[in-house]
Order: sequence, then C-alpha cells, then structure tokens
Amino acid sequence: MGEDSNLLAKDRKRANFRLCNLSNYTSEILEIQADAPSLHVLFVPGNPGVILFYKDFVEFLYEYICLLFIFMCHLSAIGQVSHSRKDLEHGKLFSLQEQIDHKIDFIKEELQDIKIPIILVGHSIGAYISIEMFKKSLEKVKYYIGLYPFLTLNPHSTTQSIIGKIAQSQILAAALSYLIASLGLLPVKALRFIVRKSLGKSWSSNAVEAACSHLSQVGLTADRNYKGFHSKTLVV
Repeated sequence: MGEDSNLLAKDRKRANFRLCNLSNYTSEILEIQADAPSLHVLFVPGNPGVILFYKDFVEFLYEYICLLFIFMCHLSAIGQVSHSRKDLEHGKLFSLQEQIDHKIDFIKEELQDIKIPIILVGHSIGAYISIEMFKKSLEKVKYYIGLYPFLTLNPHSTTQSIIGKIAQSQILAAALSYLIASLGLLPVKALRFIVRKSLGKSWSSNAVEAACSHLSQVGLTADRNYKGFHSKTLVV
C-alpha cells in the first residue's frame, strides 16, 4: 500500500464512504459504482477491520478487476461492526460468528435484488469470514477469493502463540487494549509520526490517517471482539 507504487494510478476512480444500518447495527461502507456492471465484488477486510484503512487498496482492486476481466464491476467493502471511529454500538461485544452474520446480513439486505454475480474477496481474517459467508450464500455468491487467507492456527508461529495467550486472559487483553488506546491521547502530529515510523512504514497516507483517527477506539473494539474469537482465528 506504499504511496510510490505505480499500480495506484493518480486518476483512479475514488471510493465513496457511507454508513448503513444492518440489523440495527451501524456499518461503515466503501463503494465504487459503475454504469452497467457485469459483477458485484464484496470485499471483507482483515485486521484492524477499519474499512477506511483499505481505501487505496479498494480503489486499486477495482481498477485491477476492470482491467483483468475487461468489464465493469460494482465494488462494496464493509468494515467489521464496531471497528469504527466512534463507539457506535455503545460497548457491545461481538464474536467472530456475529461478524460473519453481519456480512451475510449485508448480502441479504443490500444486495438481495441485484441480478449480477457476486464475488467475495477476503483479506486475512476477512478470508475466513468470507468463506463462511460463501457456504451460506451460494445462490447469490458465485466465487470466493482469499488474499493471504487466515484459516487455521499455525502452531509454529510465535506471534500467533503470543496473541492467543493474550486473548485467553481478560486482564492481559484489557491491559494491552488500553495501552494501545492511550496512544490516541497523543497530539495528532506525534501519533502520525509514531505510526509512520513503526507499523506504517509501507502504508499509504490514507492508511496512516485511518489508523491514527481510529486508534483510540480500535484498541478497545479489538479487545472486545477477540474475547469472542476462537484461538484459531487470531491473526495480526
């Protein structure tokens, strides 16, 4: 997602952001619409589940699909419920299954009447969510694509082992969550500098801004969601 990538054209079609209500939950959506599309692509993100973090990727994905298949598509990208800048769900806990059901509801409520094929594209833990969606939406969804799919626990991964142990302890999970969230109290320039010099070295400016603007909230929602996750679904 680096800014210097030649794959991201300066004149690429921009994704529009909107909020929608799914089964009484407010959800963040990115969309790129096309005239007379031949298919609908639904993208499900991995962590941090903040859809604005993926804005550049979504725009590139749209360009790539149109170029590869030589026809137009309508692209929707849906964030994980409660992974938003504001605590829209007032502290409610969401399990992985509820995140899956949330995405299935999007197909039922937003895409029910479309006549063109639907393709699911999932990244990381979003690939696991997508494949579970695919099992339950076969009539509407025709294809599934997993990008760096996270489908099972790797017993040889030190990182996954550490995350699993943290997630199993409410005290450790809460402590780490609040530690990360406390970074959101820093001045914007200082926070942006820290993110760029650590995790965000290869991120686009949009990804850095999304991480900074959502940091204080995502730290808490990540803790809440992981409590409901089975250990095999944990991933950074």
